[in-house]
Amino acid sequence: EVQLQASGGGLVQAGGSLRLSCAASGFTFDEYAVGWFRQAPGKEREGVSCLLTSDGPTYYADSVKGRFTISIDNARDSVYLEMNSLKPEDTAVYYCATDAPGSDCTYEYGFWGQGTLVTVSS
Repeated sequence: EVQLQASGGGLVQAGGSLRLSCAASGFTFDEYAVGWFRQAPGKEREGVSCLLTSDGPTYYADSVKGRFTISIDNARDSVYLEMNSLKPEDTAVYYCATDAPGSDCTYEYGFWGQGTLVTVSS
């Protein structure tokens, strides 16, 4: 079965760190773009960080530049989002998604995993 599995969310204090994982089953990210998106309560979904191909380039939303890092493992079947210096405004459900190579975070990705909740307390 082809699916994406996001994990790693949780409750963290402001200034803390979390690492989200997105695991692909039934395929690899070798020929796809993969992105992390988030949706906070009452807000629209936004693209946080995207890997346009498995070898880059990367995209970061201005709000997370310098704090978040997207990476991919050697097997090309897991993508990570390292989140540092977390702020309360980073609180959201985070989703990973995949689509054709070159799809940046402004693109409406077509294949989604379930979300993982990140809560940052002040």
